[in-house]
Amino acid sequence: MEDKLYLEKIKYYSDLAEKNNFIDQEYYSAYNVKRGLRNSNGTGVLVGLTKIGNVHGYIIDEGEKIPIEGKLTYRGIDIKDIAAGFQNEKRFGYEEVCYLLLFGVLPNAEELKEFKEILGKNRKLPYGFVEDMILKAPSNDIMNKLMRSILVSYSYDKNPDDVSVKNVLRQSIELIAQFPSMVAYAYQAKAHYYDNKSLFIHSPQEELSTAENILFMIRPDNKYTSIEAEILDLALVIHAEHGGGNNSAFSTHVVSSTGTDTYSAIAAAVGALKGPKHGGANIKVMAMMDYIKSRLEDWGNKAQIENVLKDILDKGSFDGSGLIYGMGHAIYTISDPRAQLLKEKAAILAKEKNRLEEFNLYKTIEETSISIFKERQNRSIAANVDFYSGFVYDMLNIPREVYTPIFAVARVAGWCAHRIEQLVSEPKIIRPAYKNVSRREKYKNINDR
Repeated sequence: MEDKLYLEKIKYYSDLAEKNNFIDQEYYSAYNVKRGLRNSNGTGVLVGLTKIGNVHGYIIDEGEKIPIEGKLTYRGIDIKDIAAGFQNEKRFGYEEVCYLLLFGVLPNAEELKEFKEILGKNRKLPYGFVEDMILKAPSNDIMNKLMRSILVSYSYDKNPDDVSVKNVLRQSIELIAQFPSMVAYAYQAKAHYYDNKSLFIHSPQEELSTAENILFMIRPDNKYTSIEAEILDLALVIHAEHGGGNNSAFSTHVVSSTGTDTYSAIAAAVGALKGPKHGGANIKVMAMMDYIKSRLEDWGNKAQIENVLKDILDKGSFDGSGLIYGMGHAIYTISDPRAQLLKEKAAILAKEKNRLEEFNLYKTIEETSISIFKERQNRSIAANVDFYSGFVYDMLNIPREVYTPIFAVARVAGWCAHRIEQLVSEPKIIRPAYKNVSRREKYKNINDR
């Protein structure tokens, strides 16, 4: 079939599919549909229970949503206390958090040392994996390559379908250890085959932390500073878990509830995280910041900044969505503790990288956005973690196409914890209801259509 005719048919099919899949929006109200699994007041529909993580950003008083300071806990422990704990002791924290999320308790010194050694020994991908599964079929999108690598891991597992806790934990530990390698090699393949850059394949180092290994493997010269590794480690810690209701964790619960294998469940979570409304949000923030900078004559002029932000909110510029990306959250209202932690470190890194002027621009945009929302909607909002994470990654010279994959490297620990919790506590398959609103039709013979 000729290309022109083929494209014309696709356009016809597209119009037909769009027409016959549109549902009158009034039906959603008529049948009290919980769109996005949200209640009418914006709170989430309760569909499960979890011990792993908790996100708290408001209270309900007599049916009214009352904003409060945001709090994130892992296994009941405040994320700020966790971060302060390992930072005060000059340690990396991500491996400790993985242990906490998977097993439900903080490790002692010996347990943490042993766990880190186990992760270190499992960082290398199986023999032939890099050449056959990554380099021979590179992808322009690292998240898609990561999904493929996860699914291919099924074929390298001698016991892939066993859903016992023992086996799933083994698989989880191996995936947590190997995600940095999968992402680093997928990036190197993309950079070489799509961007015409030199190909660098560095082996992961057993003695290095997860954050150090990421920087070691994606950089041609393997070099990084201690502050760079510390900040990336913090980014991994604060992205590791966010309750069972976030889209990718819920996807893990949904797919795991069918009794399928670990690789299918975790690949589904990566697919969910890829979306710009979820893990891809920090890239949207960076694109928005590029646009805002192009509109400003003076980064210190608050009036100019306010005018540009109002224009974006009025759908008059940038992508026309009316969104200030990185501002606001489904649960957090007054503050996002993850953003607060990252902002503190971003200030330190900005000073080291001679980018304090840019950091101050971020702060002004954050403060101005809060003020505009308060003035226009009498609504409390705060910068979310995506507002500062992209800036931090940029200062770390991490390519934008690796931002969301790094999110996946961090979050795989939370996904695996939720998978285990689903298998242990809730054997029933997740199966919500959809109301059919189509009209009854009679079948027509082909000559009568």
